[in-house]
Order: sequence, then C-alpha cells, then structure tokens
Amino acid sequence: MTAAPISTTKAIKKLEAKLRGQVGRAISDYRMIEAGDRILVCLSGGKDSYTLLSLLMALQRSAPVAFELLAVNLDQKQPGFPTDVLPAYLEAVGVPYRIVEADTYSTVIRVVPEGKTMCGLCSRLRRGILYRIASEEGATKIALGHHRDDIVETLFLNMFYGGRLKAMPPKLLTDDQQHIVIRPLAYCAEADIARYAALKAYPIIPCNLCGSQENLQRSQIKQMLQTWEAGHPGRIESLFRSLQNISPSQLADSALFDFAGLKTAAEER
Repeated sequence: MTAAPISTTKAIKKLEAKLRGQVGRAISDYRMIEAGDRILVCLSGGKDSYTLLSLLMALQRSAPVAFELLAVNLDQKQPGFPTDVLPAYLEAVGVPYRIVEADTYSTVIRVVPEGKTMCGLCSRLRRGILYRIASEEGATKIALGHHRDDIVETLFLNMFYGGRLKAMPPKLLTDDQQHIVIRPLAYCAEADIARYAALKAYPIIPCNLCGSQENLQRSQIKQMLQTWEAGHPGRIESLFRSLQNISPSQLADSALFDFAGLKTAAEER
C-alpha cells in the first residue's frame, strides 16, 4: 500500500484531533460512556458511521475507563449491496463485528406508496432490529452516527412539518426503557466529518433505497441551513447551542411552565 503524502497525514491528524476533542466533550457532558460499557456501534457504510467507529476506537485506546465496542451492520437486502465491503474493512481495523441480515427492503418497497418518502419506515424497522440485537449482545449503549447538523435539521423538520419543538438528544432512553442510545458526534459538524472521511478514504456504501429520492423534506431543510451558513458562518453552531440554552418561561408550553399561576410580588403577599 502506498503511503499517504505527508501533507495528507498532517491534515488527517489535525482534523482527527478536533473531532476527537468534540466527541470526548460530548461524551463527558452527557455521560455517554461509563466503565464496563459494551457499546453497539451501528455501521451503515456511510461517512458518519465510519467516522463514529474510528473515533470511538481511538478514544477506547486512551480513555481512562475500559469499554467494549461491537460494530453492527444491518444488511437490509438492498439490490446491489456489496456484502464484502464492511466485513473486509472491519477485519482490517480489528474491531469485533456482527453482520445482521434482514430483508427490510422488500417490506419498505411493498408498503410505501410510489413517490412517498421511504426513510421513516426504513428507520423504524432498522431501529427495532438494532434494539433486538443490542439485547442479544448484552450491549449497554447503542451508538448512532448522527452529528450536529442532523440534530439541527431534525429541529426544523419537527417545527415546520410536525408543529413540535423537538430535535435529537445526544443521549436518550428508549420508550420501552430497555436501551440507552448515544450520539457521540453531537458536537461535530457534517462538513468536518465529510472531509475526514474523504481524507481517510473510507469505502463508502451509498444508500440506494432512499438516496435516489428527490425533494425530501430533510434535503430541503439541509439546503436552507447551508444557505444560512454560507451567508452567516456559525449559524448552525448557534442554532445547536440554542438547544442547550432553553428558557421555558419564554416559550408557550403550559406543561413546562406555569403561566396560569403567574402572580406579581404584590399578589404573592
């Protein structure tokens, strides 16, 4: 194998240090990883999950606490999916892994009307299978590759199309209270991840199921945010920080703040 140019190696190290610092801070801020954890790392073959696995492996070598990693890929039986790519990569980097075969592709194609977005159903099916695998493997945490931009995009998707002020938390307890999901890339910008993945030359596997769909709501939100970022650098970071600085009394949810019970100082006497 030909060695990477020195300039490329330096660029990788510099960017990796930045991303590792952001991941380490997110893990610390939200107490994502504890001693003895067995972490199921969901690997799709995209830039985000490759980066997630690489950074967690790097942190595993230097972390003050010991934890295990298990990379898991769900082979959804999409036509043309290269089944040899991920096993070869995982063998090469030396991480324990499991490939799970489940034909969710046929289900999504059968159930979702032509022209409608497939991502929602595909995600739910995939999530259910991964939760089952986590139980089978005794995993204490499930790590997903969602990054800062994903979180902000989800905020706007929920506001624009769902009428809810809701995003993706860096750490959550599943509805059945059986699993804890963590998003160690929560502080990482997508642009940095994309550049890092390109420099590392990961064997990216495109999603042929939904990747070919045009005019998806998320794509429209992404374009809107990128336009804002181009005109006002730092806008996405500011939007993300707003999720960490919430003032319930300045919103309008009476379940979070007792607006009806507000009284002046004179009324309190």
